[in-house]
Amino acid sequence: MNLTANSPIQLLSSMMLIRASELKISIEAKKQTFKTPIHLAIGQEAVAVGVAMALRNSDTVFGNHRSHGHYLATGGELTSLFSEILGNADGCSGGRGGSMHITSRKTGFMGSMPIVGGTIPVSLGAALAHKRSGSKGVSVVFFGDGAAEEGVFHESLNLAAIMSLPILFVCENNLFSSHLHISERQKSSKIQRFAEAHQIESHEVDGNDVRKVSEMSNKLIKVMRSESKPAFIEAMTYRLFGHVGPEIDEEIGFERERDLKTWRKRDPIERELNDLIREGILSRETFATLSEEINQSVIDCWERAHRGVNPDESTLLQNVLMDF
Repeated sequence: MNLTANSPIQLLSSMMLIRASELKISIEAKKQTFKTPIHLAIGQEAVAVGVAMALRNSDTVFGNHRSHGHYLATGGELTSLFSEILGNADGCSGGRGGSMHITSRKTGFMGSMPIVGGTIPVSLGAALAHKRSGSKGVSVVFFGDGAAEEGVFHESLNLAAIMSLPILFVCENNLFSSHLHISERQKSSKIQRFAEAHQIESHEVDGNDVRKVSEMSNKLIKVMRSESKPAFIEAMTYRLFGHVGPEIDEEIGFERERDLKTWRKRDPIERELNDLIREGILSRETFATLSEEINQSVIDCWERAHRGVNPDESTLLQNVLMDF
């Protein structure tokens, strides 16, 4: 299909690619094809795609422990992601990082890490570099509601505000930090209150509506490029799979079961598909063709990645900082 960047069909197809890729990863994880821990963002695809569509390759993007979607939305190559998860030398991090340490610098995705809130201060440094260079670039950092409980998050908000840095904080508020619901951790479920305390422009958006995320991201980033100042998006969303691993029902309980029923009805892919059909932009038949093409592409990428080899033992200490 001929997909125009930032078009509704492009937004849908990008979400579909992320979903299909993560479902493939979950299937292979159950088969124990690889050993790296995985954190799936199935159900949260609209946030990554909506924000990424407003970015340039010269911008910098930082993820977290749940960043397959961020990597793919910004243009990261799928075979390289699969290769990394398989621990192969041609993986996006040389087969040394696994699922939680991925990067695609040519598309601006500078990396992810499992440390909660760990990329927030790094993205702040990138924003400072953009400002000093006069590049009109922006830095974007994705994090969950749990990161709002880390001191470095608050320190970074303060510094971004004081120094007027072009950084977009994107909180994917899926209501859980690991297995603990936000109501058991904070007095309020609204994370943007912290941005407001630092006088940073902040907006809450429906994180399962890809067009609303895209519109808000475009609006804020356009201003950030011209005025060099921070902004904050709180995207309300929900992960349909467990905190870690390929299973859906890792967290057990009445509230989780009730929430899953509610949030499945708000699936970002189904919502966008239904909107496109209602608007006459896409038919069910065309969607089926697009879905088949994407699924086949995922299978092909996995097969290519599976033919890769592990890094040679002689390269074990390459790219390792040693201080004696």
